[in-house]
Amino acid sequence: MTLNTIEKNVLVAPLNWGLGHATRCIPIIKGLEQSGYTPILASDGQALALLKKEFPHLRALELPSYEIEYAKEGSDFKWKMLKNMPTMIDAILEEKKIVKKWVKEYNLIGIISDNRLGVFSKKVHSVFITHQLNVLTGTTTWITSKLHQHIIKKYDECWVPDFEDEPNLTGKLGHLNSTYSHIKYIGPLSRFEKKPADMKYDLMIILSGPEPQRSILENILKEHIHEFNGKIVFIYGKMEARQKKTQVDQVTYYNYMTSAELEQTFNESEIVLCRSGYTSVMDLVKLEKKAFFIPTPGQYEQEYLAKKLKRNGLFPYAKQENFTFKQVYETDLYRKLIPNTEPIHWKNLFCLFERKGEL
Repeated sequence: MTLNTIEKNVLVAPLNWGLGHATRCIPIIKGLEQSGYTPILASDGQALALLKKEFPHLRALELPSYEIEYAKEGSDFKWKMLKNMPTMIDAILEEKKIVKKWVKEYNLIGIISDNRLGVFSKKVHSVFITHQLNVLTGTTTWITSKLHQHIIKKYDECWVPDFEDEPNLTGKLGHLNSTYSHIKYIGPLSRFEKKPADMKYDLMIILSGPEPQRSILENILKEHIHEFNGKIVFIYGKMEARQKKTQVDQVTYYNYMTSAELEQTFNESEIVLCRSGYTSVMDLVKLEKKAFFIPTPGQYEQEYLAKKLKRNGLFPYAKQENFTFKQVYETDLYRKLIPNTEPIHWKNLFCLFERKGEL
């Protein structure tokens, strides 16, 4: 594809932390295309691989990896992240240099960063996407939140994929006591649509998140999967070169699915078992699905969301070490949240990139 001055090129760069940041950018990328913009994709690892599969016709660029990895024990999560901080800072500084070069090379008119802290430019309008205006880290929440808010302030706008008022999905994660004019609540983002379908599976299991916790949960579930009485589809959440499908008794295993395949499978499944990552929450609300959550051990955000949503009577959850398949049947006791059907007005959001002389 030849890039030229006529094309309205916008860089879209999600963080490679599981697949959630990349998947929630899919509707934004589609919105950009529908509104006459040319998205240029940028990430690393599995997030970049997923975007390449979803948008093979778009230019995809590689950014340095933050090399995020969970600890094997949830209690060590914070210290693992602190240990990884020098690597992360190096990657952020490097991506700043790369983005500065890309602004000229690809004639960018805008930047959308989903939690990539170095993807920013003073030369073009830059947007930061996050559902974590407050970053929960236990006793250090106050400092991690202040640092994150300081970074967000340098962007022209911050888009929060949630509702501003109650009822909302993020609670204190995505809402501050003070108001900031550059924060926009754009509503939940999901790449999926609710569609009529015959129920094919009693349970859909979909895994996500960085290693080693993804594999740890995979092994736990596979060891006890015989305890569930019904048809199961089990998606590992591993982006590989080719899709693999295997059948073992009542369980159908996939290494990954495309967005279209996942949408179909969600609609064909009675109950969903997954992590309580925010992208999964948005998808489940959009699809009006019953679900059971197993938050990633030590990840305060997922633990908070699981507790909040259970308290609100929406979804049950269990800690990873306490989970049994019998608990999945608790979903019958919880109500479905009827989603707000107000569509996202993409052109209103993207008009930021058309403004001249305001930088």
